This record gives sequence, structure tokens and C-alpha cells, in this order.
Amino acid sequence: MVEHLVSKKLVPPKFKYSQMVRAGSNYYCSGLIALDNDMGELVVGGIGKETEKILENLQVLMKEFSLGFEHLAFARVFAADFKDFSAFNEAWEALFNSINVPPPARSSVGVDALPLGAAVEIEFVFYKE
Repeated sequence: MVEHLVSKKLVPPKFKYSQMVRAGSNYYCSGLIALDNDMGELVVGGIGKETEKILENLQVLMKEFSLGFEHLAFARVFAADFKDFSAFNEAWEALFNSINVPPPARSSVGVDALPLGAAVEIEFVFYKE
């Protein structure tokens, strides 16, 4: 059975899709871009600031749906430009160096463009029995 999960705490999707879907023990989080929850607009400041906001929003979703970093299995990163990818890694490492859980498996893909002109979008997969 597939359960479609909708956040009551994050900006609703601007397009028609489910923010998170639970299929058995697997949770699939749609690609997150760095939307400010108050304004509903993309945060400014480049890939580093966008990554920080995405990871902040991810933690809101995790709390809302009773998930923890110990359940985070995989992340797929879509970047519009790899020349500043070190700023992504700095934001990513700041979070994962501050918690006592290993980071998930991760892949990174270069793309021509992302929704709303974002510099980065990240999909997440969780596993929780």
C-alpha cells in the first residue's frame, strides 16, 4: 500500500506531486528546492545557502513524519552548475559533522535547469520498519 504524505509545515508544492510517499518501509521524498516557508519563494545566496535551507526543510519533514537521520538511506543531488559545488559540500558537511549519524549514500547529477531557477534540488529516500 502506498501512502501519500503532505506536510502541514512546509510550503505546499507549486506543482502537482506528493511531497513524500511511504511504500511499506520506504519513504520517498520528492526533490526539495530551497523554498522559504514564510514567503514561499526561493531563498537567495547561491548553492550553499540553498543547500542549508533544503536541509532545514528536510528536518521539518522528518520531524513531522517521525523520521530521523538514522532512517536516511540515500540522497540524489541535482546541481545546475558544478563550479560552486564546494559550497554545497560545505553546507552538507556542516550538518552531518554536527550529528552522530553517518551520512546517507549520495549521488550528484548535473542538469541544465531546475524548477524556479534553483541552483540545487535534492531527493531523499528513507527506510524505517
